[in-house]
Amino acid sequence: MHGLGLDGYDPDLEQDPAVAFHIQVVEDEQHIPRHQHRKGQLILALHGAITCEVENALWMVPPHYAVWVPGQLPHSNRATPSAQLCFLFIEPGAASLPDYCCTLKISPLVRELILTLAARSSARRQDAATGRLVQVLFDELPRSAQQQLQLPVSGHPKIRQMVDTMAAEPARWQTLAQWAQAFAMSERNLARLVVRETGLSFRRWRHQLQLILSLQMLIAGQSVQQTAQALGYDSTTAFITMFKKGLGQTPGRYLAGLESVS
Repeated sequence: MHGLGLDGYDPDLEQDPAVAFHIQVVEDEQHIPRHQHRKGQLILALHGAITCEVENALWMVPPHYAVWVPGQLPHSNRATPSAQLCFLFIEPGAASLPDYCCTLKISPLVRELILTLAARSSARRQDAATGRLVQVLFDELPRSAQQQLQLPVSGHPKIRQMVDTMAAEPARWQTLAQWAQAFAMSERNLARLVVRETGLSFRRWRHQLQLILSLQMLIAGQSVQQTAQALGYDSTTAFITMFKKGLGQTPGRYLAGLESVS
């Protein structure tokens, strides 16, 4: 299935416990505006990546990770060009999954179960073999480890402006002082605003944004050096230190891990 839509198909009209779709993103359909489903939705990145905005947070989904969006939560999606994704829709209460949004690290077994389900025809989804496959999926999926790949945002216009501007020009907008001057307010008041709206200090919040931006750049094919420079780091070593602190691995090891399960 092409694009990020489902070609007019509405999974909420089906009562199947789980329905999956393989999505090939085309250039002019990389974005799905804000919407919601009755069913919960798992969005799995196979190649490329997708960013979801849910509950005043941006969720980064690199290859072999997925974001879980419980039913009735409004969300929007934006994929990288030519990304390959799987959408898994789960009937409310059918699986023991969290009632909040989260990023999950998907095991090879769960990935293959979802891909197998996506390849099943509508008729085959009703047979006993598919029912057994879905039950194994529901046993394994809740065991997936959660990873902190989200950036808290809010509807506050200053926070929105900071996210949009820093994403477009990350090397230029580095400090709290720069933003305080741009907003004609004190650093202390801006720092309090960021904590109140996001729950994080400005420094931690900026590092989380940089982590998400770095993943997008690296997955798109930029080198570690190019990514460090684009983010405004004086040295590649300083960037690698930030990345390792956030994800527990160097960029090289992290990307090698993604490629090893392709």
